[in-house]
Amino acid sequence: MKSLPALFLLSVVYVGQAAGQATHDHADHTHEKLGKVNFPVSCAGSVQSQFSRSVALLHSFQYEEAEQGFRQIAQADPSCAMAYWGIAMSTYHPLWVPPSKEELAKGAAAVEKARAIGGRTEREKAYIEAIGAFYRDHDTLDHRARALAYEAAMERLQATFKDDSEAAIFYALALNSTALPTDKTFANQKKAVAILNTVFARQPDHPGIAHYIIHNFDTPQLAELALPAARSYSKIAPDSAHALHMPSHIFTRLALWNDSIQSNLASRAAARRYAARAFPGRVHWEELHAMDYLAYAYLQLGRDSDAEAVAAELQKMEKLGLENFAAAYAFAAIPARFALERRDWKEAAKLSPQPSSFPWDKFGFAEAVFHYANALGAARLHDPAQAHRAIERMRELHRKLVDSRDGYWSAQTEVLLKTALAWTALSEGKKDEALNLMQSAADMEDATEKHPVTPGAIQPARELLGEMLLQLQRPAEALAAFEKSLANNRDRFNGIYGAARAARLAGNDAKAKQYYAKLSSQAQAASRPEVREAREFLNGRAGR
Repeated sequence: MKSLPALFLLSVVYVGQAAGQATHDHADHTHEKLGKVNFPVSCAGSVQSQFSRSVALLHSFQYEEAEQGFRQIAQADPSCAMAYWGIAMSTYHPLWVPPSKEELAKGAAAVEKARAIGGRTEREKAYIEAIGAFYRDHDTLDHRARALAYEAAMERLQATFKDDSEAAIFYALALNSTALPTDKTFANQKKAVAILNTVFARQPDHPGIAHYIIHNFDTPQLAELALPAARSYSKIAPDSAHALHMPSHIFTRLALWNDSIQSNLASRAAARRYAARAFPGRVHWEELHAMDYLAYAYLQLGRDSDAEAVAAELQKMEKLGLENFAAAYAFAAIPARFALERRDWKEAAKLSPQPSSFPWDKFGFAEAVFHYANALGAARLHDPAQAHRAIERMRELHRKLVDSRDGYWSAQTEVLLKTALAWTALSEGKKDEALNLMQSAADMEDATEKHPVTPGAIQPARELLGEMLLQLQRPAEALAAFEKSLANNRDRFNGIYGAARAARLAGNDAKAKQYYAKLSSQAQAASRPEVREAREFLNGRAGR
């Protein structure tokens, strides 16, 4: 694994030009830069370049565009079974939320069409059957069982066709998609990157390789190894809004806040350009996704006016090109973060699901974020009655997620629910109950990894445990909680400040100085009271 950074640093990135026919937005793609992909198929020679382009779009998770490309190929060459493989692949989003019933039906229909036409080579038949394994028995088998079936099929495919780099790359993605969020050995992720590392030597300009290394190593323990990939991906596919955004996953993990800001400003601009072509007057979900990471980075630097501008811009957005889970999360996370990270409890207490026209009933995990903010805000304002009303709605949403067998998001919503209950109990004077609930929430959150959609928890549960311990006048224990949180959530503004304050109150002035100096340096332009406190301490003017 240690050879990975050197391999990337020695590479010369070449940005391929994927020429092809116009897609649904009628743009000329001749000089488009999406990376270099060569996926040979037995279809008409006239569609080969567009087929490779559509696969490149798949590798950058531009699923809507990829599907349009594959559908155009099917129209141009009705005998191209692999065009329907592409449609089925565009409907399965391995690292996102499970497909809806409608998406499963569409993908299964595409597989059947591909089978009916028939692949012309054993390789093509294997690809069709591999994605068919995911859609097989989708009305009776759960998502994980089908994802594992697809992973196993891709393992067999890449073992059979050893010279097919696309098989290896898609297998690496499948390994990432089935990695359990509770597996802290990261076995699947390490196996996937070992495969990608080998392929990279032959194809340094392939978009999927850098992209999937970033996703596989999007953890505090491994992020450093993915930094070369993060630096490369945006150069490999600079016309992809997602490729411009993805480096910020690693930048966030490594607290490279200014790099994350630049990454997401570029991604937002690219998403706007695409939306202007493809669906004028509507917003691309990729812009919202970039805005979530952008606001997160601004807040860690104390650049509150910039974060406020992002939140204000969000309020003007309503019509989307696609209403998906990433858009739902951004709509909820941005205002919640902006209020809670700045300790604006009144603002947090009055948030409501916006825009009202958005289908929140389809995205219960995102709606729960609004009610979590309400409960935290109300509890901090010593209004437990309002907090309990928000908590009841969270309970309803949690039950629905459990009933739908959405294990990951039901667990994450349970963390939010326990946290809300903890701070509400504290506002009611139930100190032991509050601390037990907060400890449970922190342990539960620590046992899993974050979802790729988010730069991090709305508020890390262990960071909040530290805050609660401070309120209970247990600064030494609070310091331990803050430091453990910072190990997984590097250089968060509130984590650094909490550690500094806890150290000061515990009588550890040397450590307090260390954290206050970090806060003062990181948030140089901030006007928050926490930064003023840091500078007063460093100048010797602060008391206990």
